[in-house]
Amino acid sequence: MKKEGTKDREMLFEVKKRIESVSLPDVSRCENGGDKIHFLNTGSSDAILLESDGRFAMIDSGEDTDNPRGFKHLELDGYEQMVLEYLKSHASGADGKVHLDFILGTHSHSDHIGGFDTIIADDDIIIEKAFLKVYDSSKIRLLEIKMWDNTEVYNQMINALNAKNIPIISDMDGTPFKFGNLTLTFFNTKDPVTKRKVGENDQSYGVLVEKNGTRVFLSGDIDNFTGDESRLAPEIGKVDLLKVGHHFYAMSSTKKFIQTLCPSVCVVTNKYKSVDMITLSRINRICRPDIYITGREDGVLALLGDNGEIKYYNKLH
Repeated sequence: MKKEGTKDREMLFEVKKRIESVSLPDVSRCENGGDKIHFLNTGSSDAILLESDGRFAMIDSGEDTDNPRGFKHLELDGYEQMVLEYLKSHASGADGKVHLDFILGTHSHSDHIGGFDTIIADDDIIIEKAFLKVYDSSKIRLLEIKMWDNTEVYNQMINALNAKNIPIISDMDGTPFKFGNLTLTFFNTKDPVTKRKVGENDQSYGVLVEKNGTRVFLSGDIDNFTGDESRLAPEIGKVDLLKVGHHFYAMSSTKKFIQTLCPSVCVVTNKYKSVDMITLSRINRICRPDIYITGREDGVLALLGDNGEIKYYNKLH
């Protein structure tokens, strides 16, 4: 009988082999228009463009180059100009402007909202409204307050929105709403009731995207520190596609959460070398999904068909 550690290593080798053998068609082979989710390649950060029936919206904006507190560990690669260029190339209207029905900052970490101030300030970007929870540092762990720039990136985004008089909606109730041919529902709309200090990931929104029975969950950085994944899993239910929480790091994707959502495909917004192997093994053991990593695929596009089929493409430029 094989030891458990040997079996785990063999399983990990098998799933890595499957990931490395992925051969998606180039996005140039994808039809224009339609209902799409663009997962941009922004390193270990999230920048997701929703497209439906000629309308566009943005969920998170990728990491930025700003380092307002001058910390060496926050000297990170920024993607704001790349994201801006992608929007102008793929979401411009007949007037040459990019019209976004909304933008959503899932939570106040720079790898999710860092680039929004640049995008918002650009004269060619027109935004109808912004969804963003109020950042409350009194709830956040002291180490994170000391070492991260949550307050600064939140204020930069707020100031950019106010400068262009864009309405800010900071209190959502999770009521589904239409976006083109899609139905969207926000999850984790209320802050957890706890006296414990938390990380800002605990505040993260997730978004359920539905079309004719096809279900996609974009989980932001939702974790289970105060039980969010356990609480939300039965509310979300089975999905076809999961944008894996927190870039495939160890703090998200608990067993119950993955068992309940049981996705056929997982998209990971990260570099391949940065994913947590234990989390990778756990997800593979539970539901053996196909796994597409934006850093390896140079971005992933999901085309949501009318018959429940989702087609995938890579090399987003």
